[in-house]
Amino acid sequence: MDVNAAVAAAAAIAGVLTGVIAMLAFRWSEREQKRPTRTSLHTDPVLPPGVDTVLSVLRSSAVVLDEADAVVKASSAAYALGLVRGGKLAVEPMLQMARDTRRDGEIRQVELDLPRRGTGRGEALAVSARVAPLGSRLVLLLVEDLTEARRIEAVRRDFVANVSHELKTPVGALSLLSEAVMDASDDPEAVQRFAGRMQIEATRLTNLVQELIDLSRVQNDDPLEDAEPVRVDELVAEAIDRCRHQAGTKQITMAAGGTADLHVWGNRGQLAAALGNLVENAVNYSPARTRVGIAARRISVSGGDMIELAVTDQGIGITDKDKERIFERFYRVDPARSRATGGTGLGLAIVKHVVASHGGEVTVWSAEGQGSTFTLRLPEAGAARDRAQQHPDLDEEDGQSPTPDPTAYETLSAPEVLP
Repeated sequence: MDVNAAVAAAAAIAGVLTGVIAMLAFRWSEREQKRPTRTSLHTDPVLPPGVDTVLSVLRSSAVVLDEADAVVKASSAAYALGLVRGGKLAVEPMLQMARDTRRDGEIRQVELDLPRRGTGRGEALAVSARVAPLGSRLVLLLVEDLTEARRIEAVRRDFVANVSHELKTPVGALSLLSEAVMDASDDPEAVQRFAGRMQIEATRLTNLVQELIDLSRVQNDDPLEDAEPVRVDELVAEAIDRCRHQAGTKQITMAAGGTADLHVWGNRGQLAAALGNLVENAVNYSPARTRVGIAARRISVSGGDMIELAVTDQGIGITDKDKERIFERFYRVDPARSRATGGTGLGLAIVKHVVASHGGEVTVWSAEGQGSTFTLRLPEAGAARDRAQQHPDLDEEDGQSPTPDPTAYETLSAPEVLP
């Protein structure tokens, strides 16, 4: 009998222990399920019906706090911004806003600058935080990243300020010169001199307005909508013709060379403008009786063949500090020379946007007193290249034998152009 009683007692104790363990496991499972996870907003019974669905489609980062300031729900974006860490809201100003809103039920909004996670450069993350009550116990925090919007707004302000300044200079000069012409109406020589200056300022104003239009067009238009195979030889010849007068005035020799019969894919007008701007800058910033070269070649890269166009001059060169900024709008390496040549500071900005929109890149090599080389890399027009290889004796457009003009430019070997 004693043995049976002992067995029964042992079974009872085992049953009790099993029940306790099961209850603890159930409680632990419930607690784990309630813990917030680093996933998108998901269903939770504590939220009012439909709220989780609404929050999941919002573009803003969303965090829901309970009465103990614990995170009930948090979107992936909230974790990515560093708003939630360890199940708690990590930004003290936002946490204080949530407490104030829970106390009085008022909606609050504030803009904050937060440190970026994972960077040691101290860059600020601009955000807009809005806190509102959600039911009787919960508080909803919505955070929107304003960093990119602020950057674009700063660029816009700088652009408007620069345009205003650049327009003010020739307009003011024209006003003063017109007054001078009126005062010197009885002096034909003075009138002629002032009229010549007015023509210069009017030309400068026209160039500025045109380059503003060109920059706006390359930023807003998609050049690949009207893309076609473009012969590099034609682009080079057009750029040389564009600057032939200025080069002749300064006795600058323009030479072209490299690989012939290359094609790029893109908008012919924009590509011609980009290469023309580079050649024009090379002529304007080169001293008299020097040499400007344009060379083209095909290079192989991982994504396919690219066409490389290099424009080399023997000009004043560019400092390392200036090389970091030369593609900014209105930035000039030598403002005094730009005023003398009528430069607007927009030419290289246009080049950068054109090349980027065509899937290429522009780089610069330069040394002070030794000149500069600007290099365009553009995708090759594969279809045009294949056709040229299959029919080497046919011209692209009219099916006739090509007749290049050997006098259009001097021959220049690629090593002389590419440093």
